[in-house]
Amino acid sequence: MSELPSLRILYGASADLALRPAREAGFSHLLIRHPGEGVAEGERWLPLAVGADLASRAAAAREAGLGLLLDLTLDRIAARAPLAGDAPFAGPDPAVALDPRREYDAKAALARLGTIEDAAALGAWWAERLARWHGQGVSGFRLLGLEAVRPEWLPSLLAPMRKATPGALLLAWAPGLSPAQIAALSGLGLDGVFGSLPWWDFSALWFWQEWQRLEAIAPVLQAAETVAGPAPEPVRWRQAASLAAFGAAGWLSARAGAEAGTINERLAPYAAPTRPVLPAGPGGRHPLALLRGESSGPADLRFARRAALLLINPDQAAPAAPALPLAALSGRFRLTPGEAPLAPGEWRLLTADALPDRGARGAPDVASAAEAAAQPRLAIEAITPAVDGGLFPVKAIAGEVLRVEADIVFDGHEQIAAALRHRGPGSLAWREVRMRPLGNDRWTAEFPLGALGRHEFTVLAWHDRFATWRDEVQKKAAAGVDTSLELREGEALLRAAAARDRGKAGRAIAEHLKTLEKLETEARRAAMLDEHLRALMDETDDRPHRVESHAVPVEAERIGARFASWYEVFPRSLSDDPARHGNFRDVIRHLPRIRAMGFDVLYFPPIHPIGRINRKGPNNTLNPAPGDPGSPYAIGAAEGGHDALHPELGSFEDFAELRREAARHGLEIALDFAVQCSPDHPWLREHKGWFDWRPDGTIKYAENPPKKYQDIVNVDFYAKDAVPGLWRALCDIVLFWCGHGVRLFRVDNPHTKPFPFWEWMIAEVRARHPDAIFLAEAFTRPKIMYRLAKIGFSQSYTYFTWRNSKSELTDYLQELTEAPVRDFFRPHFFVNTPDINPIFLQYSGRSGFLIRAALAATLSGLWGVYNGFELCEAQALEGREEYRDSEKFQLRAWDWDRPGNIVREVAALNEARRLNPALQTHLGLTFLNAYNDAVLAYEKATPDRSNVVLALVSVDPRNPQPVDFEIPLWLWHLPDDASAVAEDLMSGERLVWRGKMQRTTLTPERPFALWRVRPEI
Repeated sequence: MSELPSLRILYGASADLALRPAREAGFSHLLIRHPGEGVAEGERWLPLAVGADLASRAAAAREAGLGLLLDLTLDRIAARAPLAGDAPFAGPDPAVALDPRREYDAKAALARLGTIEDAAALGAWWAERLARWHGQGVSGFRLLGLEAVRPEWLPSLLAPMRKATPGALLLAWAPGLSPAQIAALSGLGLDGVFGSLPWWDFSALWFWQEWQRLEAIAPVLQAAETVAGPAPEPVRWRQAASLAAFGAAGWLSARAGAEAGTINERLAPYAAPTRPVLPAGPGGRHPLALLRGESSGPADLRFARRAALLLINPDQAAPAAPALPLAALSGRFRLTPGEAPLAPGEWRLLTADALPDRGARGAPDVASAAEAAAQPRLAIEAITPAVDGGLFPVKAIAGEVLRVEADIVFDGHEQIAAALRHRGPGSLAWREVRMRPLGNDRWTAEFPLGALGRHEFTVLAWHDRFATWRDEVQKKAAAGVDTSLELREGEALLRAAAARDRGKAGRAIAEHLKTLEKLETEARRAAMLDEHLRALMDETDDRPHRVESHAVPVEAERIGARFASWYEVFPRSLSDDPARHGNFRDVIRHLPRIRAMGFDVLYFPPIHPIGRINRKGPNNTLNPAPGDPGSPYAIGAAEGGHDALHPELGSFEDFAELRREAARHGLEIALDFAVQCSPDHPWLREHKGWFDWRPDGTIKYAENPPKKYQDIVNVDFYAKDAVPGLWRALCDIVLFWCGHGVRLFRVDNPHTKPFPFWEWMIAEVRARHPDAIFLAEAFTRPKIMYRLAKIGFSQSYTYFTWRNSKSELTDYLQELTEAPVRDFFRPHFFVNTPDINPIFLQYSGRSGFLIRAALAATLSGLWGVYNGFELCEAQALEGREEYRDSEKFQLRAWDWDRPGNIVREVAALNEARRLNPALQTHLGLTFLNAYNDAVLAYEKATPDRSNVVLALVSVDPRNPQPVDFEIPLWLWHLPDDASAVAEDLMSGERLVWRGKMQRTTLTPERPFALWRVRPEI
């Protein structure tokens, strides 16, 4: 395919013996080392007296269609050759043989190469002989021994040889040369340079890097074997020979025969001066792929008429699938490899013509042009906020103002206008507010979320012709350009607007036109640029090229969806007597204590009848004693199911009284919604078609390995009678409790139930009770947690429970506070739960509880504790993340004044949350520099920075941690030496910090610090 002739060189001991094999195998040249006079057979070095028969041998080679090449080892000649001791050579020195540091060869006379002048003399000496041999018909020479010459001397050696033999091939043997020696060969007129293929393992990258260096010198040649060394295995020879013949500008081998002939016939025509494309990369499990194209340029596939692909299986033991690097073909060629795998060591050639140009279809279709012209010229992109492009609602809080941004682009230099359209729950009418340009084609506007429920907005844009006209006139007037014609064009726009609008605005524009008739040019231009007239034109604009985005939904929830402090208790343990089951009236006695700690949500695990079949005993044992209360998560018994109350807790009248008293104390009740049943739940009798029954008539009990829940069975959402019966029943349960004044629901393990059910159920509940809030207790994979948030859950448990180090917390909070997660996911930082006694708390003591409380209370607007946390309760089952004597399985009585408790600190944290809006959301977070890996520094700030809280929290519960930290003066646009006022939110102490660098020490007794910070005025 290449128009350049390729060199196909057979290495032979004698021209007489190798002519016929070389000709029959398709070689173009024969390379010999002439035995000559004075040299024993088998010796390597060419003698000085080549012999009078050289001309006849060269002639015989030409007659056979071959060029004759000679090997020259430039730094030595045979020691026994005539004139071997002549300058610039010296015979072997016996004294050298005794020095292990120096090279000694009894058969060779070495060149004198002590100076650059020696190199020049050696080059001149060889040049004289090369010219004589070339005159006798020798086509060229392989130059060996270059590694013995210093890089800076190589031009002095080779330049005389090139000058003396302008018509001969000079081929440098580069294996063993340093990068500096290779670089020194540049510009010396070499016709080819040999690479190191015989030493390559068909994987290492150095081979291709060497090729790149060599092709900057001359066309690259490759040998299929070392020639002078041991013969390679046949499989390895085939691999190397096929690569060399196809990939290089020429190749060298000591083997003739049928295989060499096939390689020359099929592959050598593709040889080119440049490297082939390596679309699959060297090495790997797939065949090595080499790609070439035929073109007028150097094998450039973009212009090639044909493509050739060589596949080589480097593995000598196993076959390889003929994978194709189709991407490298740019879709211009179609290659079909066949399904047969490549045998060990096999090479395979594939060729293809370029596909015909499919663009030659005659004249363009008029209808398609008209269709294209009807497409929008404006584009609206990158709308924020939006969840999955508007597939799910953005989460927001009713009463807030939502800021919307979008990229809006238009061709040319025309001016555009944009507007934000929005409507609230149940409204069919859209309201519109103009958007403002932010620069770089970004636009923004805001709208208020005035009600609970589903809002939506769109972005629209259009070509503003009058604004375009104004812009052009203002620019030309400022440059002193005559605008009389532009004023006439503007009047035409005014007339069109007046005719278009028959209302008040149109009449006002018509009056402006009458006024303009009486004005001179300058005054008329000023009147036409009047802002009042611009407002009228905006009002009457027909909005050409108008385009509108799809609607983006927004779910506006009440503030409790984003900011709340939850306190979880088991009502049955609030009798303060381990021998008596607590009730709702006992809970009422504790309301002042709970509220005094600053909590505003009181959350109960399930309060329904507890099953008796497989009831659990203390510490999750399977042998309960009479009177053991069992787990409240085993829902349902003879007394009822999810819409019933456990009898020992009290009646619905008692529950209503509790709810009223809680509200009077500023506490809202949250209930657990657990979609599971005890084996004696009424549904198993009344609705058998809602369960998955096994062949033996049983139902598989619930498991979460290694945990087993023998007292719980699960419903099957897609059982034969479950749709719609089960779905409606579960939705009715939530609505039932809404009817009893409950609007907060913590949902147990929602990730194990169908997404479509939650999306449907939450929408049904919110259609009737838009103030309902759902908390997902979904300790599962992140994307499942995020999906639950998208389909309706207001908030979610998180991995905060297991994020303890500075880097873990920083990485996780950055994920939660950046787009897109920030627009739909609200993290609820529970520090512990009845199910989770975190390892960190088990060993960290009081300091660890303070650390986790400070982090949870300040990093998120939502945090929660399970009672006992404020008492630093950490007793665990050995080797497990579970509480010993857990309230899930037994009654407990707590010493609410236990020494070492952190009640006062929890109350102070909750007070700081109430008084600082910056702490009422997980957003507004910026991590700050704290030069201690055990100390986390961050600020929480409102968008306008009217409220800024700076936090330092040690993550080491055992040791004092001194820390240098930076005050973010730059966020107030202040210099580094400015001052800030800091109020300690825990002690009330007031400080003045001067300069951005400050220092403090956190201790196990005081492992965190909170300051409200403002610039000093």
